Amino acid sequence: MKVTIENKKGLNKDVKVFIDKKTMSTYMDEKYEEIKNTVNLKGFRPGKVPREILKRQFGKAVFNEVLDKVLKDTSTKALEENKIKPAGQPKLDLKTYGEDKELEYVLSVTELPKIDTKGIANIKVDQYSVKIDSSEADKRIKDIAKNQPNFKEAPPETKASEGDLVVLDYSATVDDKPFKGNEGKNTQLTLGKDLFLKGFDKQLIGLKKDDTKTVDAVLPENFPEKEFANKKAKFKCNIIAVKKAEEVKINDEFAKNLGAKDLQDLKKLISKQINDEYKNSLDRLSKSQILKELEKFTVDEIPENLIDEEVKILSQGMNEEDAKKSKKNFEEVAKKRIKTGLILNEFGEQNQIKVNEQELQAEIQKQLRMMPGQEKMVMDFYQKNPSAVASLRGTVYEEKIINLIKEKAIVNKKEISKDEAEKILKQSQKQQLDQELKDQRKPEKKVEKKKSTENKTKTKSSKSKSLAKKTKKVSKK
Repeated sequence: MKVTIENKKGLNKDVKVFIDKKTMSTYMDEKYEEIKNTVNLKGFRPGKVPREILKRQFGKAVFNEVLDKVLKDTSTKALEENKIKPAGQPKLDLKTYGEDKELEYVLSVTELPKIDTKGIANIKVDQYSVKIDSSEADKRIKDIAKNQPNFKEAPPETKASEGDLVVLDYSATVDDKPFKGNEGKNTQLTLGKDLFLKGFDKQLIGLKKDDTKTVDAVLPENFPEKEFANKKAKFKCNIIAVKKAEEVKINDEFAKNLGAKDLQDLKKLISKQINDEYKNSLDRLSKSQILKELEKFTVDEIPENLIDEEVKILSQGMNEEDAKKSKKNFEEVAKKRIKTGLILNEFGEQNQIKVNEQELQAEIQKQLRMMPGQEKMVMDFYQKNPSAVASLRGTVYEEKIINLIKEKAIVNKKEISKDEAEKILKQSQKQQLDQELKDQRKPEKKVEKKKSTENKTKTKSSKSKSLAKKTKKVSKK
């Protein structure tokens, strides 16, 4: 194999690959030997079919298969040996090919730029740890207790009020007709939460044990029996019991019901939970800080094809006119994203960062824990969507790179209070929102600037055109 590299312009290269006739014949001989032992032709014993017969029967298919294999093997080898990392799929142009001929082709490649990651060691990043006061854990525990009331049956004469738990049996009809699922036994409703049907709870207020009442309510739009969806139903209700909420005692027994050893252990667990909540948010802030620092790095040239692909992603869902107006802004955003991605990827490769199967499965389990009650649905989604698993692998890969950057960067460790953490996070959210609004307004500013230029005198207009040409040239570089 003979490889010649021609630099066309910037990151664009033509990789010319030449494979002589003898080498191609060797590939063909190997393939014919392989199929000779598997082909069954009438009049010939297995493995004894002459080459000429095989060539007449399967020549075209054999050559195409050999050509595909040779192109794949040699193109990969040509790029690897010349240390060319393509940005996207190279374009292949066959020049000479055919059975009993040499093979010559050209790969038109846009190469990834060379990235210098030495400056990563000089990145400065804040790393926060939050000191949680014991009173914060006590407050969280009281909130948990408040939302988990004990209900005790009230005396028979007690009328139900908002916040009470009512136990009832019901049967329902629509236009005097019963329907599937129209009955409920020992149904429990906490009045005021309106969790059953809209307006249902309020009609039970004032009832007591053994009272009956017909309650009107509209069945939901997504009701399983479609013919009854959005129809008014009459629910004949029989009140079995009215229960009043009792204040939950915060003690060891309460803690054990929540899975802790005792109350002291629960306080430790809650303190850790609060700390983790703030740590996760502050870690994302540190990550954002690192990514912004990486944006300041210099990359000589960013591949145009990657910019075009990213702009398409950014403009998804927009109409053609709006996408055109926002193109310049999207290109700037795309360049930042791509540059950051290239730096992270180069740093990851230099440090041989990989994502193993165990780490990937741990991330999937983490996703499952975030969707309680929907674990099976989430697991099915990942099993049926390899692209989603690949995306998740990319997330884990990036996190590993960010963590390694933190280890190598200049870290400013800060211990802060919960109030300070909230202030920092609030300020960060405001800055992020301001930046998003600023980015959204950029295209409008350009339109306004263009209009004001058009209203100037002809002399000034000619100067503006000259300047615009220069600006256009710069923006392409």
